[in-house]
Amino acid sequence: MAFSPLPLGYCTNVHPCRTVADVPLVLDRHAVPVRDRCGFDISVGLWLPEPAIREATASPRSQADLVAAVAHRGLGCHTMNAFPYGDFHGARVKEQVYLPDWTDPRRLDYTLACARLLAALLPPGGEGSVSTLPLGFKALVEPQGADHVRAFRAAATRQLLACGRQLAELEATTGRCIRLAVEPEPFCMLETTAETVDFFTGLFAAAATSGDEAHARRHLGVCYDVCHQAVEFEDAATAIAALAAADIRINKVQISCAIELTDADDPEQRESLAAYVEPRYLHQTFGRAADGSLQRQVDLTHDLIREPAAAWRACRTWRVHYHVPVDAERIGPLATTRRDLERALTAIGGLPYAPHLEVETYTWPVLPTAAAEPLAAGLARELIATRSLLAAPPEA
Repeated sequence: MAFSPLPLGYCTNVHPCRTVADVPLVLDRHAVPVRDRCGFDISVGLWLPEPAIREATASPRSQADLVAAVAHRGLGCHTMNAFPYGDFHGARVKEQVYLPDWTDPRRLDYTLACARLLAALLPPGGEGSVSTLPLGFKALVEPQGADHVRAFRAAATRQLLACGRQLAELEATTGRCIRLAVEPEPFCMLETTAETVDFFTGLFAAAATSGDEAHARRHLGVCYDVCHQAVEFEDAATAIAALAAADIRINKVQISCAIELTDADDPEQRESLAAYVEPRYLHQTFGRAADGSLQRQVDLTHDLIREPAAAWRACRTWRVHYHVPVDAERIGPLATTRRDLERALTAIGGLPYAPHLEVETYTWPVLPTAAAEPLAAGLARELIATRSLLAAPPEA
């Protein structure tokens, strides 16, 4: 398998950050201790909410100070997370994380600000990636009807093409290539690989008509979050092959695992799963029956766990969009989708290019087991395990 020679990184959206002054604190309190525990170089996948990005890019001096804060600590940064626009550590995030969507000019402005900061963080000739939301949240778009959905997709396409043009201009002026990585997620406008291929096929067709195809294909692609596609019960090798066949570049891979309940009739597993119901993040839940059909619920609830309907009881296996430590095959009586992660990385390693790799377990602060060990120890354990996994030969 061939992977990027860049240091393996983790996403700093696991740490609260509300102002640009928080960035050095995050690096000193968390990233440097994680690096020291790992014993090898790591990179940070920076996340800054919109107010902090606005501060960081308000002047050449403020941007230079942030760049120096990263460099002086011996940390690299080749990717940023521009998915959460606002406070990702508030009491209730849930569906608000999908706002503003990709029809809103604020989303474009925020994304480009992240790209400009990343270009300043990269070495000359470096390549970076910025991940972003999958256009919007279906429940906020589809109830308004088919005409609205078509208009939404058209508006999002126009803004993404504008993003591609401006990223091309950024490369021309800085010598740094920044690629946007649209991240499919359950219950969003792009959730399955088939939906993603369909949208990008239309996007590239629109780009060809407007004369933007070269910019679009160079700068626009996807972020493959392994947890998200596993929750959908997609086969990773098939999904990655479909993206490759459609000439859709995977610009970034978020290394992540979901919770898996392997026996819905097991009261011990259901009781353990109940501990993962929490008020901050959305935990989309899927069940698969013996015939392959899926049950879907937008969030994990106590009602679903304690009194599942007959259709859910018919689903022996459940998967929950709840990022759990990527080194764990089991958490108590519950399983994880680590085997799906291994298969995904094998497929990614077979691509003719090397996407950026980032461990993203943003849920550490809300894990029922969070108090069991220091955060830096848990993050380091994930990075060490992932590095070993990347070095392992593929399965026969």
